[in-house]
Amino acid sequence: MKTIWPIDHTCGHHADRDLSDRPADRRAGFAEWLARQECTACWRASKEGDEQDRAAWLKAKRAEEQAASESWPEQYRMPPLEGAERAVAWGVRCRHQILTAAYTALVTEGETSEAVWEGIEENARTITRAGWWIDQRSSQPDDLTELLQAATGADRPTENPYF
Repeated sequence: MKTIWPIDHTCGHHADRDLSDRPADRRAGFAEWLARQECTACWRASKEGDEQDRAAWLKAKRAEEQAASESWPEQYRMPPLEGAERAVAWGVRCRHQILTAAYTALVTEGETSEAVWEGIEENARTITRAGWWIDQRSSQPDDLTELLQAATGADRPTENPYF
């Protein structure tokens, strides 16, 4: 029974493949399937390019989000967040996304008045632990009021720095 199959890949490369690890009745079908694919080297090269493009796109997207998130707190008088440097950057982005999504859902598309929103926003200003905002990143906009009320003292700073 034949175990070495000549494969002419779609990329133009030729390879002799040992298919002895496959059952004899499945070798011909697998050889045909291989012939409809790029060779391993070309497949890897195309995926590396995709990964690099995706990584560059993701890096640019994150930088864009971070820039919007960093200018937003000043505009809306949000206090700086506390935590590790990486957590603060991520927390700032999460807070921005959470609050803008909640504003859209509750005020713009919902029935919450601007006056009620100002109260929600004021409550959000009291939470300065970056980790809290990171933990809430998957929350629903409708849950924001309840989540803000559930925040503990560890998430809010105290007026007494020696406490």
